[in-house]
Formats: sequence, C-alpha cells, structure tokens
Amino acid sequence: MSSEQQSGRRPQIQSDLTETFKGFSKLSREERFDRLNEIGALTKEEVQFLRQGGLKSPELAEKFIENTLGYFQIPMGVATNFKIDGRDYVIPMAVEETSIIAAASKTAKWVREEGELTTESYGNLIIGQIQIANVRNFADFANTVTANSMTWIELANRDVAFGLVARGGGVREIQVRQVPRGFNADGTDAGTMAVIHVLADPCDAMGANIINQVCEYLKNHVEHATGEKVTMCILSNLVDTKLTRARVVLPNIDPELGKKIEEASLFALQDPYRAATNNKGVLNGIDPILIATGNDWRAVEAGVHAYAARDGQYRSITKWKMEGTSLVGLFEAPIVVGTVGGVTKLHPTAQLSLNMLGIESASELSRICAAVGLIQNLGALKALTTVGIIEGHMKLHIKNLTLGAGALEKEVPLVQKRLEEILMLTKRITLSNAIEVLREIRAAGKDAASGVKDATPIPAK
Repeated sequence: MSSEQQSGRRPQIQSDLTETFKGFSKLSREERFDRLNEIGALTKEEVQFLRQGGLKSPELAEKFIENTLGYFQIPMGVATNFKIDGRDYVIPMAVEETSIIAAASKTAKWVREEGELTTESYGNLIIGQIQIANVRNFADFANTVTANSMTWIELANRDVAFGLVARGGGVREIQVRQVPRGFNADGTDAGTMAVIHVLADPCDAMGANIINQVCEYLKNHVEHATGEKVTMCILSNLVDTKLTRARVVLPNIDPELGKKIEEASLFALQDPYRAATNNKGVLNGIDPILIATGNDWRAVEAGVHAYAARDGQYRSITKWKMEGTSLVGLFEAPIVVGTVGGVTKLHPTAQLSLNMLGIESASELSRICAAVGLIQNLGALKALTTVGIIEGHMKLHIKNLTLGAGALEKEVPLVQKRLEEILMLTKRITLSNAIEVLREIRAAGKDAASGVKDATPIPAK
C-alpha cells in the first residue's frame, strides 16, 4: 500500500492542465465539477459533498469551538493556471473578497506562459519560549541552562515529544537569549529578562500544542536547576528558523512595465504605510489556502508581519527588481502549516482541499502558499502601475452590486451589462448606480407590458 493510500490522499496530478484551465472561469459550477473530476482533483463523492454546500454535519461545529450557534459560510473556489516548481496545481481558496481568485488565476497564467515560478524551504524548527521575567545573574543562568540542555532535550523527547520522535522529529536544540527590561520610572535600569528557546522539528504538524507541552514540561527542570522562577511558557509565531521562499522570473518583460513594478516594490520596501497594504495583498493569496486547508491563518499572519519588521521597520515581504531584461520577484517569510492533526484532520472540507492539492508534506503546502502570495502581489502591482486597482476589481464587484440592489435572477444579466457600460465610461460604479439601473429596467419593462412606445431607460448618472 502506498503512502498516499495509507493517508487517504490522492496521488499528485501529473498531467498538463493547460486544456483543463482553458475557459474555466466561464464554465458553470457543474461544468467545473466535471473538469476537476476528470483530472482527479475531485472524486464523485467530493463533488456531491460540495453540491450540498460542503456541510456534512451541523454538530461538527460543537467539536471545534464553544457556545456553538452555527456556521458562517465563506465561498470556496479554485485558482487555476498555477505551475509551481514545474508541477501543475489546482489551488483551493476559501475567501469572501471579490477578484482575489480571478487575479491569482490571471497572473498565474501570465507567469506560466512567459516565466517561471519556483519555491524552496529552509530550516525545519519551530520555537517554544520559556520566560524568566527578571533574572538575577544572566551569565550564571545561561551557563546552567547550557550545561543541562542535552539532558533536558532527552527528557522532553522521551516523556513528551515521543510521537514526533517516532515520525523523525522532536526537540533538537535549546538556546538562551538576554532581553532588556528597559528602565524604571525613576530612570534606573529595570534589569534583565532571560528567555529560553526550545527548538523542535514538528514534521508535518504545525506543532503549536506539542511545543507548548514541551515548554511546560521543562518549567520545573529549569526552576530546579537555576533557582529562578519561570513566568511564562508559550510558542512563538515568529519562526525565523523555518522559512519559505518563492521566486518569479519573467524574462524579456516590457522594460517600462518592469521598471514601474520595481519602483512600486521600492515604495513598499521603504514606506511602512504602503508596506502594510502591499503585505495585505500578499496575504490575500495565502490566507484563503490556509482557511481551506484548516490551518491557523492568524498564526501565519502574525509571523509574516513580525518577520516584515525584523530590522526595526515594517517593510514589504516581497521584492521585485529588474535584472537585465528580466523581472525577478522574491518572497521570504515563515509560513508554518500542518497537514496532520487538528482541524486539518477533522474537518471534511480541509481534507478535501488537501486531497485536491495532492501534497506530500507540510513543507510543500507552505511553498504553495508562498507561491500564490507572490503571484497575487505581482497581479496587484501590475494593475496598480497600469490600469489602476479600481477597474479590474470593480468589474468583478458588479455582481455583488447587482445582488445588493435587489435584482431578480432574470434581471441580473441586464443590470450587469449596463453597469459594465457605466464603469467603462465613468471609471467608477456604486450601489446607487445599480439601484438606479434596476429601477429603469423595471420601469421599461412595465412600459413595454402596457404598450407604451419609446420606453428607453434614461442613462444612469
């Protein structure tokens, strides 16, 4: 029995998906199901599960959170055209914001046809922290911890992390950091904080629970050996010991466009106000994958933002630069995810999403996230430096405005067409436009029904 069969995960999609992705966004939902079923991204059972809303049992929520009332539904779709490290992927994304999936798919097609998207992971250790709020003598404390570290690692692996050890992971290293406490109100030195870092390899788990357990377990050993009082034990989401990179190369790009994107990147690198929005755009590509696969998107966001400020100023998490005639983009940040345990194991849609990706490890999932985040960033920068962000976003937002105005199913195509015309002329549309267009269409319909001639709607302002 293969490892995929043992885990319940399907084998990787090996075929070229160019034909599968062609015209995908124009297909009906049922036609999309058919294509994804044909290539093995979805089974017939999974298609039926999604047809009925992706809800297996309302009682499942009781197992995840407290005071359960129900579910808040977020649409789930697939981003297409992604070729990462030479392999085709169908990317599940759970997100409510219009244009994210469309922008990712469109930009991925551009890179697929004209460039290359590659990824890598380096480092595999997560971090747990044991804090001593005010250490008496840091040098003595550090020496004691160092002298006992190997014994503590062996004990933690034997008594707590034995499951990780059995899978090839476990606690690997113990480090000591000195953190200043600042100054008292009277200006005197407030002393020194000591922080022990416990580094562990979580294999394909995110590892939050096990690293917290390890730190709590070591608390008594630290106190007994050092004579100091441990004040807190907790994991860190700034996992700079486990980083993921993605790289895009677009050779022979239009020099003017490449230079514009390079300048936009420099803006986000140097100005924290722009960096915040730039990084939110990157996470537009990452968060929906984390949600779809049942991962802790808040933890990843915290790590990405912290890493973006690691030199003391908040900066862009991506960099774009012209190298000769090529535009080269880089993403680097901690993306700590899991493919076993927790919600990823228990939630049926999370399992479906992982199966759709056909991934073999948590590292592969983190690299997919990084790749999609970088592609999303490229699409946004291209739009911002050419047509602007509004035109493309609002064109996709038309459907929301149409429904918000109260259009019936038969009225939707008419309202959408008129709103597209208004957008082309004025470069902006609002809900007021949609309401006015709908009013005019209904008025014209009544006039036609009553036999009134020349009931042409007045153009919306």
